[in-house]
Amino acid sequence: MTCNWKDSSKQMKAYHDTEWGIPTHDDQKLFEYLVLESLQAGLSWDLIIRKRETIRKCFCDFDIEKVASFDNDDIERIMHTEDMIKSLRKVTAMISNAKAFMNVQQEFGSFDKFLWSYCDYKTICYKGHEQGIDISKNALSTLISNDLKKRGFKYVGPVIIYSYLQACGMINDHEKDCICYQRIKNTYPCITMDDGLL
Repeated sequence: MTCNWKDSSKQMKAYHDTEWGIPTHDDQKLFEYLVLESLQAGLSWDLIIRKRETIRKCFCDFDIEKVASFDNDDIERIMHTEDMIKSLRKVTAMISNAKAFMNVQQEFGSFDKFLWSYCDYKTICYKGHEQGIDISKNALSTLISNDLKKRGFKYVGPVIIYSYLQACGMINDHEKDCICYQRIKNTYPCITMDDGLL
């Protein structure tokens, strides 16, 4: 996903300008991004952004403990919510993912510590990506995807996880002439490397 997508709507532009790629270390926000990216599987990102507030309400503002405790009544509530994505498999997977998320928190102290340990808390700037080279997965996203799957997460394939790493700021995939690219490089610890090498 390169920066030409930001102009597709006002909501997408706001997401690009104020959120996408900014390093995130808050567990609740990391969970939110994971839910959104997982729900997006097979759908457009523009659709997810348009339904974001509905998704937020359905999943209790992405409160991890509350989502992990959802029962059949909550599933029914979500499935009958107007404008919500009507996928029972995805909804139940998000509840399962909340439980797996909490297990990671218990093991590592936070999901943030688990996730960002893969890059030593530095945002990765891959050579060539700032020129607009558009890839959908790489060695890092595959590695993290496999780890998450072993821990019971669902809808976390390498492509979904690559998008997730972009969203939460582990990978800076803004184009070089995008104001956000340099802002991130100037504000946060970054490392430049060849794609797929870590």
